[in-house]
Amino acid sequence: MLARYWDARYPRMSAILDGDALQAAFAQPNPDGTFNDDVLAYLRDIGSRRSILLLAFAPKAAGTFFRQAAIHAIDGDLFRLSHAQGGRDATPYLPNLIALYLDDELPEIVVHAHMQAFTANRHFLLALGIRPVIMLRNIPDMLASFWDMLEVDAVARAEGLNCQVPSNFVEFSRAKKADFIVDEIAPWYVSYFATWKTFSDEMPNQVCVLRYGDFCEKPSKALHMALSHAGFFVSQSNCEAAISRVWSKRSLFRYNRGTEGRGRDYFSARHFTELSRKLSHYPQLNSWESDLMHSGIESCDVQLIRHAAL
Repeated sequence: MLARYWDARYPRMSAILDGDALQAAFAQPNPDGTFNDDVLAYLRDIGSRRSILLLAFAPKAAGTFFRQAAIHAIDGDLFRLSHAQGGRDATPYLPNLIALYLDDELPEIVVHAHMQAFTANRHFLLALGIRPVIMLRNIPDMLASFWDMLEVDAVARAEGLNCQVPSNFVEFSRAKKADFIVDEIAPWYVSYFATWKTFSDEMPNQVCVLRYGDFCEKPSKALHMALSHAGFFVSQSNCEAAISRVWSKRSLFRYNRGTEGRGRDYFSARHFTELSRKLSHYPQLNSWESDLMHSGIESCDVQLIRHAAL
């Protein structure tokens, strides 16, 4: 039996699913996310057919800008990993991935998903041979950017981040907004980094860990590292050209100021103490603490402009 898989959001995605594909797509995995031997063998087979760039970035870590540069560097396009985007905390949806692998007419595939490295998600990625990329950035700075987004974007407020944003958020006092962000939004970020740190410690060759400061200093190098890790063969010069091409349109890709240390203008010492307390629940994050809580003084915008002028 054959079935055509078509996603109206991405009209170029149209794959013919045969009986094996359908059986794998709807086979229920074990509770921990592992697949039985037959399905696992099938997934490994189709996963070996092409590379996929998975940017599993947290929100407000330059992911939209980064993915657009990657699309230009490899002549690719953006496709969806999850069943739906609501809530932003992505869970991989197997029929989507099978359809991507089986459609030979597709360009190179770029996926951007705010996804935690929970056990089931890891088994999913390992079964298909997908090697994800993440970005470390200062959490208070990301929370400040997320706060800005909630102020002006009704869709973002409706989606939240694995939580419900109060309908009257924009009417809150500034102090109450800060409390909400730290109390309700920040735990997702802490858990996100804890899960990825565990995954990268256990399987360091599977996860590419970029640092926001390094990206600001040499964006083309970070892009080249991510693409090479995912299995793409692309030159450094192509990455430099892709960064330059997207830079002129950065405002379209949600790239704001990128200022390191701006979280200090949004949150009090009490909030920073609370964020540090949340991080302390996960000892594995000790070696990432300087990345997640440091206070930089220079704008990433400034650094990238300097780089473009060299």
